[in-house]
Amino acid sequence: MVKKKELRLIAQMARKIRAYRELKSRPRESQKYGLDYETLKRPHTGKMLPVLAWQDVRRETRLFSLLAGMRMFGVGRMFTRKSWLEEHPEPSYWQITKVKVDYTAENMDHGKAWGILSHKGKQESEAKEVDKALYHDWRLIPKHMEQQFKEFEPLPEPPVRYVPYPPLLRAMMLAQFKKAHGSAVTEEPALPSRRDVLLNKDYFREQEKAAQRKEGTPV
Repeated sequence: MVKKKELRLIAQMARKIRAYRELKSRPRESQKYGLDYETLKRPHTGKMLPVLAWQDVRRETRLFSLLAGMRMFGVGRMFTRKSWLEEHPEPSYWQITKVKVDYTAENMDHGKAWGILSHKGKQESEAKEVDKALYHDWRLIPKHMEQQFKEFEPLPEPPVRYVPYPPLLRAMMLAQFKKAHGSAVTEEPALPSRRDVLLNKDYFREQEKAAQRKEGTPV
């Protein structure tokens, strides 16, 4: 018979206690991302902000600095960013639906917020966590301008245009299709002038896997 392994209850309890202490000793966001506005350094890490961010830090505010001074922490209000206003004419904004404040912060200006994002006039269907809430370029949209942001209608996307293939490539494609299917092509092959490719990590991993499958693995 196989001898059952004895449970080390004390070791398991000690492991849980160590994990709990590490969790409790982890710095909060208000400590980790705190900023000394005189030296423009973060006291927790001692790192200085990039030079390009100094102007926004001195003139603009963070999202939770605006939410902390509002009724119901700004739930239902709309916020945008200075970079969005400068980069494109279409309205981009967040409509806040939920706020979780870090009450241990000195001015309650840290925490997490959720909302519905409208980017370049296109509104998303589901709420998600607001990213880059610690950036110093957030602005509150006045109530008398909220309807103007909501009523914006995005322009329809232009149709994809097609151009004919080069003669040699066209002849090769027609010959390959006839060899594979035994009949000629009924429609003239065309090349789209625009192709949207998402170049992320998954895309490159799939490319590497495809190359390995084609080359084979060494024995």
